[in-house]
Amino acid sequence: MRLPPTINAVRIRTIELGLPAIAIHGGAGTRPSNDDEALHSRETAALTASVRAGWEVLVGGGTSLEAAVAAVASMENSGVFNAGRGAVPTTAGEVETDAGVMGQALDDGVWREVAGAACAMTWPANPIHVAQAVASRGDALLLAGPGADRFAAECGLARRDESLLTHGTATLSSKIGTVGAVAVDGEGRLAAATSTGGRDGQPPGRVGDTPIIGAGTWAASGGVAVSATGDGEAFVKAGFAHMIDDSVRLGTATEQAATDAIARVERWQGTGGAIVLNPQGKLVFICDTPAMARGWGCAQGLFAEILLPDACQ
Repeated sequence: MRLPPTINAVRIRTIELGLPAIAIHGGAGTRPSNDDEALHSRETAALTASVRAGWEVLVGGGTSLEAAVAAVASMENSGVFNAGRGAVPTTAGEVETDAGVMGQALDDGVWREVAGAACAMTWPANPIHVAQAVASRGDALLLAGPGADRFAAECGLARRDESLLTHGTATLSSKIGTVGAVAVDGEGRLAAATSTGGRDGQPPGRVGDTPIIGAGTWAASGGVAVSATGDGEAFVKAGFAHMIDDSVRLGTATEQAATDAIARVERWQGTGGAIVLNPQGKLVFICDTPAMARGWGCAQGLFAEILLPDACQ
């Protein structure tokens, strides 16, 4: 394994949200030099709508998993981010999407750990709904390609309208890429959901970390919920999300666990970021990239922001 020539500066922020809470990201990456107010406003509005969608589920009595899925679906529908309508095409000109979820769901009155993911899809309007359905069905963890598309159709999920795809051109947000959410309900039950359109110009069939449970998506009782964004291959090699959870369970502070995991991603030649939430509603944002789109909701209000290269946090 080759070490990177330099270690990037890591930016980290901790917020005590309390219970219940929701946090989202619209991706982490570079930022165009010609950023303008219209672009900034469009992205911030999409982030705010996502936070609101997840928060309304939580305060309405929904589960943390339902809240995380609702927040991600909102970003998929916006066409602003590299997921859902805004997903970027492969070298063959096709849009392929991936998504993953993990959390807890009620089963005959008992809370059970569930997880589901789907990748290389061309059918669904909302990839995150396919991952949620896989988790609900429980007879598979990951479905791929045509099999995932058939499953989405059989479940009666909405088919995407090709005429509505923005192909990453609605804004320049595709340079940031991927969307995700983490949530915790009033009882401390955690969930995570992540969705992506992949990497601009990727080969057909390429799959990154988003649908790989333990790499880009993770949430389990007694640990933390994680949704990551960045260079997917490096996050998979690092076992990023599961590494954070393991470290926290061993007593490492969440901030340090996230920093150590980002360092491992860098050793695999990758950069990116993540949102990490614990059962008490402590939220950690981390990235080693120039920009990150993010937001959060709690009893104190709903918030959204674009972290820019010249920001101090």
